Amino acid sequence: MIVPEFWAESRIQKRDSERQITVRRFGWSNTSVEEAQRHADDRVRDALDRIVRGETLPRRELKVRYNGADGLPIREEVIERFGEHVVSRNSYGARCLNTPDVFFADVDFQATEPDSCTTFLISMGFSILVAIAVGLQLESLAKGILVLPIAATAIHLLLHWIHRISITLRGGHEPIALRRFDHFTRTHPEWHLRIYRTPNGFRVLAMHATFDPRSSQVDAAFKSLGVDRTYAVMCQKQNCFRARLTAKPWRIGIVDHLKPRPGVWPIKQTQIPVRHAWVEKYEATAANYAACRFVKAIGAIHRVSRQVTGVCEFHDRVCRANDDIELA
Repeated sequence: MIVPEFWAESRIQKRDSERQITVRRFGWSNTSVEEAQRHADDRVRDALDRIVRGETLPRRELKVRYNGADGLPIREEVIERFGEHVVSRNSYGARCLNTPDVFFADVDFQATEPDSCTTFLISMGFSILVAIAVGLQLESLAKGILVLPIAATAIHLLLHWIHRISITLRGGHEPIALRRFDHFTRTHPEWHLRIYRTPNGFRVLAMHATFDPRSSQVDAAFKSLGVDRTYAVMCQKQNCFRARLTAKPWRIGIVDHLKPRPGVWPIKQTQIPVRHAWVEKYEATAANYAACRFVKAIGAIHRVSRQVTGVCEFHDRVCRANDDIELA
């Protein structure tokens, strides 16, 4: 996990008889802008050398948000550090806890919806069969093709309707998830989990040990707990776990975006006042909301890791997880 304090960019050009190559790379540091610049210079020279030798590398790195960064350091403003854990402000303005070894997991109810790619393939497969059957029945291939989009739409809607009926018959998203958590601790009796309710699902915190985010153990636990796929991928790419600590702005009536757009760090000095004004308004409003609410502890609740305890206390306090206030 890397969440740098300082960023810089370096640009280098090389011309030969056939072409001109221009390469840009970022550098970062927790010490100074100068060190970040030296890092950028080293990275850009290395990238140029590899491109000249024939490697296919991007000529430029883009400033991207956390969920679009392919393993690059997290490009967010650092709000606070304690030990190896970092609180940053994400691209839409909320504070987030980034930790290299404390197991957090998001279980989003929306993520349990049928995979769009899978439903599309199933819908198309069945609709093609329907179109062929209609074409044979009417002895007209053209009429069978005309049926294709109607059949695909109907089958797609039917699959979603069947899924929703299945969720309802099993008691709804929340009981299904809680049963899954209970089953996990029965089959993993050494695990101690704290369960939190979020606006659209649950958050799970493992209390008994620390973990490597890229380990097979974490990957297996994510799959068993039903963790959101995007969250799991980003944990693996960024080599850290992550938990949002404060409300999402649009849930608390703040409709204007974090300034300046697109919210990635760093920003120009001239843009800092407008950013500070937005943050001040957001923090004052977000103070009245909880990011999650503690539900219960399950599993081997007698097993508690000292390294995790402090992070848990900090998380619960900042999230207001034990306060009876609205989730956002």
